[in-house]
Amino acid sequence: MVLLLLILLFGFASTLEIQKVVIVVISQDNKYNLGLAQNLTREIFAESEKLYGTRPIVHVSSTDFPSKADWTYLPLFSDLVNSHEDNASWVFFMQDYTAVRLAKLLEIFEKYDHQKEVWFGHALFDQTPTVIHHFAFHENPTIFKYPNVASGFAISFPLLKRLSYKWEEFHKTQTSNFHIDSGHELALFVWKDANGPVLEHEPALCSTFEEPERCGSHPSQFHNCDNLVPRNSIYFAVKTCSKFHKDRVPIVKKTWGGHVTTIKYFSDAEDKSIPTVNLGIPNTEHGHCAKTLAIIKYIASEIKSSSYIKWIVIADDDTILGVTNLQRLLSCYDHGDAICLGERYGFELNGPRGYNYITGGAGMVFSRPLLAKIAESCVCPSLTTPDDMYLGICVAKLGLEVTHAPGFHQARPVDYSPEYLKSHEAVSFHKHYMVDPVDIYKQWFETEDTLANRTKQLRVEL
Repeated sequence: MVLLLLILLFGFASTLEIQKVVIVVISQDNKYNLGLAQNLTREIFAESEKLYGTRPIVHVSSTDFPSKADWTYLPLFSDLVNSHEDNASWVFFMQDYTAVRLAKLLEIFEKYDHQKEVWFGHALFDQTPTVIHHFAFHENPTIFKYPNVASGFAISFPLLKRLSYKWEEFHKTQTSNFHIDSGHELALFVWKDANGPVLEHEPALCSTFEEPERCGSHPSQFHNCDNLVPRNSIYFAVKTCSKFHKDRVPIVKKTWGGHVTTIKYFSDAEDKSIPTVNLGIPNTEHGHCAKTLAIIKYIASEIKSSSYIKWIVIADDDTILGVTNLQRLLSCYDHGDAICLGERYGFELNGPRGYNYITGGAGMVFSRPLLAKIAESCVCPSLTTPDDMYLGICVAKLGLEVTHAPGFHQARPVDYSPEYLKSHEAVSFHKHYMVDPVDIYKQWFETEDTLANRTKQLRVEL
């Protein structure tokens, strides 16, 4: 009887706590990511009802607060304050691939004073100055902490209210040009533009799924959704130019290019030793829009008679890809939908002409239907227009959204926090600058790609 009374009392106390927490799931408007968010919401509701007899408030960003900038957090704050100011103490932000354990999460909240301006998460820091953070704090990058968004992070309502006000004032007069890393950019805004507190590191918001029993939240382990997408259904197009034929192209062939079925190298010059395809577009030092669009039109025409090509990947000659990990990822998306997949960046998202786009260096993945739409409707403004950014504009004009997958990386492994890289399964990295690209491929992708090849060969022999 005493034990039952303690359980009831503990449950009643926790019920009060769970009703004070608003959970926001950052998701995207496509079948797979919405499915993740909906499944996660059901799991949270089921666990809460079992433990506390009630449900917390859960918002899915892409359905409850849809906007091109919802993934950057700050534009959500005003709606959250207006909706929950009178009845909530905390907002907990998480990704649609973040897992939570509510009882442990509430224990973590009890460590912090919700009446003060405070926020906490799994703190990351840069080991070296990095281009993805515009070389911020280049003299000592380790001093600045920002949240691992895959682990989730919490903001008290007093801080949320002030950040909401500061943001409304800020974006009336200023526009943030590029949006790359949402966690780092939020931390910069809190510290620099809002004069707010630094992020409190909370180790029980974990960066990996390896010890879930000690964690209030952690990234979920990725599982492919179906059988691996066949390699012969993916068309790989590599953008190169004559000056890189002898150094970059051999590395592609030595690494991931040796594990694909259909691959073509598009250049400004014909080279039969590779061989390359010359589409008659002169090389430019930057932009490459005309070249990329010519590649898209070429492929769209070429595959009209090939029913087995479902996906098209356009990569740079210094992109380092994991073919098997890409196959695993694509198993979760419908090749019949109009999809553009990769690492999402944003440009002037809070302005009327802002848009999201997929970064070219990390690799751009197009479903066959979307590639056909782009080939039919898009025309580059100039030779040197940034190709990835223009394709983002084009996709937006088609009434579609680009799809972000965290495994794509526009930069090198050394440009990311090691804890961040543990949070998801890598699909690509970019750049050969001051690194050994063959070593990167061996460390991150070779085992899976080689194993998949051996498994396929064994099945053929059987």
